[in-house]
Amino acid sequence: MSSLNLKNIYKVYSSGVIAVTDFNLDIEDKEFIVLVGPSGCGKSTTLRMIAGLEEISAGELYIDGVLVNNRAPKDRDIAMVFQNYALYPHMTVYDNMAFGLKLRKLPKAQIDQRVKEAARILGIEMYLSRKPKALSGGQRQRVALGRAIVREPKVFLLDEPLSNLDAKLRSQMRTEITKLHNRLATTFIYVTHDQIEAMTMGTRIVVMKDGFIQQVDSPINLYDYPINQFVAGFIGSPQMNFFTGKLIGTKNKVCVQIGEEKVELPKEKASLIVNLDKYLNTDREIIFGVRPEDISDEASDIKSNEKGCIEVFVDVVEALGSETLLYCKTKELVKANEGKESIVDDINNLIAKVDARSETKAGAFAKISIDLNHCQLFDKVTEVTILARDEENKAKIEELQAKREEEEAEKARKAAEKLAEEEAKAQALLEKQRAKQAKKLAKLQKSEQTTVEETTVEEVAEETSSEE
Repeated sequence: MSSLNLKNIYKVYSSGVIAVTDFNLDIEDKEFIVLVGPSGCGKSTTLRMIAGLEEISAGELYIDGVLVNNRAPKDRDIAMVFQNYALYPHMTVYDNMAFGLKLRKLPKAQIDQRVKEAARILGIEMYLSRKPKALSGGQRQRVALGRAIVREPKVFLLDEPLSNLDAKLRSQMRTEITKLHNRLATTFIYVTHDQIEAMTMGTRIVVMKDGFIQQVDSPINLYDYPINQFVAGFIGSPQMNFFTGKLIGTKNKVCVQIGEEKVELPKEKASLIVNLDKYLNTDREIIFGVRPEDISDEASDIKSNEKGCIEVFVDVVEALGSETLLYCKTKELVKANEGKESIVDDINNLIAKVDARSETKAGAFAKISIDLNHCQLFDKVTEVTILARDEENKAKIEELQAKREEEEAEKARKAAEKLAEEEAKAQALLEKQRAKQAKKLAKLQKSEQTTVEETTVEEVAEETSSEE
């Protein structure tokens, strides 16, 4: 068994920077967990706290039910593979892999057996007598993995181990690590910022942002049921298209209004909208999301999905061989930018991933079909989804929405208080400056008055003297 439990984990540095906030996660035996997110989201810090390389500021970490907060890294029975390999340059591959076992004073025969078995698994048997400088990046990565394997730990921790490799080797090593996990049948915790690695390798993915867990789920559920706009945009390449819109119509016929265009949601999809009355025919805006691969320009799809079609202007067509990408603008965006097009405006493009043999041409308007069964809807203010997976999931979404609305209200209250405080300080400073200016003016007037009086006395004295 090699399960982990992280309960209310926090990491606060001495400078006051909060790297990880209220991290809660239960990892089962033999799981492949991937921590993913943008740079600075706290994923590597979390991994280092599990390894014991970073002190846990608050919370509890259990490995196989045993609290290990105060245990040294060597006593946690974990093995870590670093981004830069961290191999000893003066040692051979064999000695690099055997070094940790020698420190534990294992018998020579057992060390030899473990090292050769790990080398066989990783396909580096012919490199055992070489030194790291004589190896390629991929081979060094395998040696680093081998050094971890020979220890036979309860948990493997991998901190962006493929980031220094080229694209082809990364793809190959992804497969190798997945095979290794299946062969060793132990727990893997893998950190990456690459969502493709996360989707292809993990049994569950933990998406992080600004030190907070955004969502924990299987790769396919993250793709189909993102809990908020950040997760929806982070998972998938090219990323999901987002448009501001409103819900209009009736409860039996819910439509999404996007500028001048309107699409009708399937009844099954509309029935899963949480708190529909709050959005339907109101001023409350929503974010409409659709993935590029859920957009088609084929005539058959357009004909069969008239309620889900919109007209766009095609800016650029990228033929990639296996697929074609269309970079488009909605009619409203074309009108808004008419005569003032710029590269900056292109960030608002709609991207469609269509068939490789698409006949759509750049520089003209075209009709596209949107698969509304796979579209997403988010609250514009809270950025939380308003679409439940099923009827049972509605209560959870409603609770999350309420929580985020409270947070937004609290944030707005604090912002208003801060603004009022700054305005009061500015007013007090202005009053102080006015008082100082008035005092200075009064002093100047008094000085001028004294000068006038002295001048008058001198004139009288001169007149008296001249009369005498």
